[in-house]
Amino acid sequence: MPKVIVSKRVSASIEDVWNSWDDFANIYKFNPNLSASRLVSSSTVPTRVGTQRQCDMVDGKNWIREEILDYRPHELMKLDVYDGSLPLKSMVVDIEFERISADRTRIRFTADFEPKFGLAGKLMVPLMKRQFKPMLQALLDGNAKYVEQGEEIARAA
Repeated sequence: MPKVIVSKRVSASIEDVWNSWDDFANIYKFNPNLSASRLVSSSTVPTRVGTQRQCDMVDGKNWIREEILDYRPHELMKLDVYDGSLPLKSMVVDIEFERISADRTRIRFTADFEPKFGLAGKLMVPLMKRQFKPMLQALLDGNAKYVEQGEEIARAA
């Protein structure tokens, strides 16, 4: 399965970084690729295994739905992109958190994906990787700015 990996060091405690991701419904606050995000599953505890959200892309056309597969506070959040308008047959994302020091955290984002459209989709993999990598890096950069400066990010064009 094709894979895209990006990482970022954030000048904040692992608790602060984790809290930003743990606010699962509101990833749009730091993801410049999204115009909106919201929970699609009902729960009294919004973030746990099984919680689902929809993310609407800034282009106004595309969207994805994600479900939490694994949830280990301050360590890992594993997501399944189970539906959406992108040409994906499947995508599983691992978001790993590592304490570097009291006020430094590393986030590692690994996306394993399989495109739709059989052989034609396999031929699209290099292009998809070139598109996904900067989008995912922008997500991590937006998260760092959000956690370090406390500001929501500007939307991508």
